[in-house]
Amino acid sequence: MEDNKFMQRAIELAKMAEQEGNLPVGAVISYNGQAIAEGRSAIWVPKFDATRHAEMEALRAVPQELWTNSKEMSLYTTLEPCLMCFGAILLHRIGRIVYGSTDNYGGAGPAMANLPIYFNNRLEQTQ
Repeated sequence: MEDNKFMQRAIELAKMAEQEGNLPVGAVISYNGQAIAEGRSAIWVPKFDATRHAEMEALRAVPQELWTNSKEMSLYTTLEPCLMCFGAILLHRIGRIVYGSTDNYGGAGPAMANLPIYFNNRLEQTQ
């Protein structure tokens, strides 16, 4: 199954991030059965940058010409996205989000009931 393949790659990226001294989070974006972008946490190493979450790194790596197909993309991440990443995923109109583990400490889940109208509309269109 494709979900398993892409989540396994996200796990590999998370392990790489941890070996580099970062949080163990990895992300993969797929389109038409192919991995088109990936990212791993790089918040602490090589230098502190609080925006270098795995999901943000993967979003930055998507080839520009594919963004018109974002609703057909899936984003796989090893950890429930935080508010920043969740907002960015919705703004990029990614069609589907798959995450491996909930994050009771920093995950966006509890905020979903209180999203602004625009983001709530986007969420309704996201699987």
